[in-house]
Amino acid sequence: KHPQHLKLASDGLMPHWDKAQLQRGLQVYKEVCSACHSLNLVAFRNIEDLGYTEGQIKTFAKGFQVPSINPDTGEPATRDGLPSDHFPAPFPNEVAARAANNNALPPDLSLITKAREGGKDYVYSLLTGFQNPPANLPKELRPGTGLHFNPYFANLNLAMAPPLQDGSVTFADGSPNDLKSIAKDVTAFLVWTAEPKLVKRVQVGWASLIFL
Repeated sequence: KHPQHLKLASDGLMPHWDKAQLQRGLQVYKEVCSACHSLNLVAFRNIEDLGYTEGQIKTFAKGFQVPSINPDTGEPATRDGLPSDHFPAPFPNEVAARAANNNALPPDLSLITKAREGGKDYVYSLLTGFQNPPANLPKELRPGTGLHFNPYFANLNLAMAPPLQDGSVTFADGSPNDLKSIAKDVTAFLVWTAEPKLVKRVQVGWASLIFL
């Protein structure tokens, strides 16, 4: 199926960031998506753009364990995250990632809304599109063992199980946490990770155009 259109505050000729929505999306990523998907190009300090204070960023980063080296033994170790660290990958390497995901490699999500045809519409549609295959679907197109039917995916079947359900995440501000709302929030967050300077770029573009 063609992806369904998702309307966000960052769309159009006068985009802006809905920071409350982006914070909810970050929460969804941390509590759900980060179990399998990395966010390699985003540092903890970058979330200052979402409205977090320096102290909140330090506390948030400390909640992650990042790879390190024991200075006494030289052996691999972990430590609390620092604002300068990037979000740690959930698996040590590709082999481990495939072994935990039915031999499928979970993609890094940093640029996912720009890397996939359809962008944010595709990501949102995929997250909300899991369903039982129709009765008239040819046998060769039906999902095999460990696969899940999704009409928005290229070959209809993917290894990722439905990651989100109604109530998967509870938001402190009482925002809706049904499947579509959660998917919209995390998609908005991934639009920001893919192009964090989007709003500033458009503002500079308009200012330059008016000046000229």
